[in-house]
Parts: sequence; C-alpha cells; structure tokens
Amino acid sequence: MLIPLIAATLLASTPSPLEVVKSGYANVQKVASAPGATVEKLATAVDTFVDFNELARRALGETWNTLTPAQRKEFTGAMRGMLRAFYAQRILGTGQTAITYGEETLNGDEAIVRTTVTVERTQLPIAYKLYRQSRKPRGWRIYDIVTGNTSLLEDYRVQFNELLVTQGFNGLLATVKARRAQVENLAPSRKAPAAK
Repeated sequence: MLIPLIAATLLASTPSPLEVVKSGYANVQKVASAPGATVEKLATAVDTFVDFNELARRALGETWNTLTPAQRKEFTGAMRGMLRAFYAQRILGTGQTAITYGEETLNGDEAIVRTTVTVERTQLPIAYKLYRQSRKPRGWRIYDIVTGNTSLLEDYRVQFNELLVTQGFNGLLATVKARRAQVENLAPSRKAPAAK
C-alpha cells in the first residue's frame, strides 16, 4: 500500500512536458535579458531542459551501437559543445520573443509540445520533442526542436549519414570538432543587449 502511494506521489511531482518547456523558456529569457548575459550563461540555462547528448545519439542512429564507450563520449562531448553554443548564440541574436503554448501530446515516454514564437511580428511554429528519462532522476527532456517543418534531429541525421559514407566515423568526428571550435570562437563577442 505504501509503495504505490510513494510512486504516485513521485509521478505527480514530476513536471509535465509542457511545464518543462514553459519553465525552460522562461529561464532562458530571464538569463538572456539580464545585464552581462553571455553565451556560456545561456548555454548553461539551456542544458537544464535540452538533452544534447540524446540528440547526438539519435542523430547517429544505428552507428551509435557500433561505437566504443570512449568514441561515444568523445562524439557526444563535441556535439553537445557545438549545439549548446550555437543554440545560445541564436537566442542572443534574436532578442525578446513572445511565445504562445499550444497542445501537449503524450505517447508513452515520448511527447510533443507545440508552440508559436513571435519575433518582430513574425510568427513561427516551433514543436519541442521530449522523452522521459529511464535513469534517475526521471523527468522529461527535449531531444529535438522542429521549426516550421525542419527538424534539428533529422537535419543532423542526414548530414551525419553523408559524412559517415564519405569519411567514416573519424571524419565525422573531426568535422563536428572543427565546427564546435568555430562556433565557440564566436562566443566571447556575442553578448546580449542591456536590459531596457
């Protein structure tokens, strides 16, 4: 009797996918509008709700299963560094945005949260795809962002497959590392505008 009650209480206290997206977005906007906002501060805020490691794993597809633990760690580290810096820089470059939250769709341990973001009177549909972690702490994390009809995950999957065919895994890893260095080198010069 006690165990089901504890389990039910824990499940009830876990934020829903919609709550994860809402709180993550609010936190990112707060960090972006604070004086002295930097790419690193924004990237740290984004890390709390976007799982770049999961995105990297899914983008590699079946190739992931052929890698050694050391290769997986090296690849996800490079990919995570590249994506978090790129995503944070895009936020800094966009400025203030308004967001309207749509429906939350649940399918087992997968979910989609639909939103509409307004930037300078332009409305852009953005869907966040989330999965529920099996490891502790269990919770919902974003692994893909679909802007209009363009999936970040699918884009990388196509690019990775092409590089794997032409250059193999080592060539793909070198490309991701080079891109990470390129993106991170832009970071110090990208600061958010002072709050008005």
